[in-house]
Amino acid sequence: MTDQVAEFARRGWQVPAFDVDALAPRRTRHLILIPVINEGERIQRQLRDMAALNLLEQADIVVVDGGSTDNSLAEPFLRSAGVRALLTKSGPGKLSAQLRCGYAWALLEGYDGIVTIDGNGKDGIASVPAFLRALDEGYGYVQASRFIRGGHCENTPLSRLLAIRLIHAPLLSLAARRWLTDTTQGYRAYSAEYLLDPRVAPFRDIFVGYELLAYLTVRASQLGYRVKELPTSRVYPRGEKIPTKINGLRGLADLMAVVFNTLAGRYAPRGR
Repeated sequence: MTDQVAEFARRGWQVPAFDVDALAPRRTRHLILIPVINEGERIQRQLRDMAALNLLEQADIVVVDGGSTDNSLAEPFLRSAGVRALLTKSGPGKLSAQLRCGYAWALLEGYDGIVTIDGNGKDGIASVPAFLRALDEGYGYVQASRFIRGGHCENTPLSRLLAIRLIHAPLLSLAARRWLTDTTQGYRAYSAEYLLDPRVAPFRDIFVGYELLAYLTVRASQLGYRVKELPTSRVYPRGEKIPTKINGLRGLADLMAVVFNTLAGRYAPRGR
């Protein structure tokens, strides 16, 4: 890890401190990155399902933990599920900080592309191969969408549905200069070329919460990378608590701040 920290510093990357438990060597060109925190049986079921679909033959799997305390990520289970590594963030920050840890590690490992999917079991993992193919076809950014033809959603909380369709997607589409339909989705793929582009510069401490997702959504098409949406399913269990990032006035205010900062170009590196 000391060598990695030195390499981050040499490249000028701001990456939170994290620990690495390497469980297997690299086998593939692409990586499936799963950020989690206290997902319990949901992440364990998802990893078992991914193994059953033979996704391990197509991409390595790495879990990025934000500080789970539920023992769902015990090493014997991760090994049995074919996980290549567990990264555990110990530095500050929330989701964007977790993602910076995962992306930085993956790029130093030499992966050509990264598929990110939540570890809460809501996303249809059967579509992962389509994201991998899109990376092989040269796309810089690929976004999951439950709203385009072939997509599917169930039990989406009304507040989230309205926020996506009426606020988030229209405004981020304006910033991206192309129409996108499902912009809050964490299920997406990035090429290494896109993440390493100095005009993107994702490894900055400005990205702490949900800022990085919004920024990377719009930056690709702004810079001329090939972008596409792929149909996916997203199913919320009945009776599940509404996600807190857009729940209530505080959640909506935080969401709007990220959206308008993205629209104003405040996350782009200076002079780029």
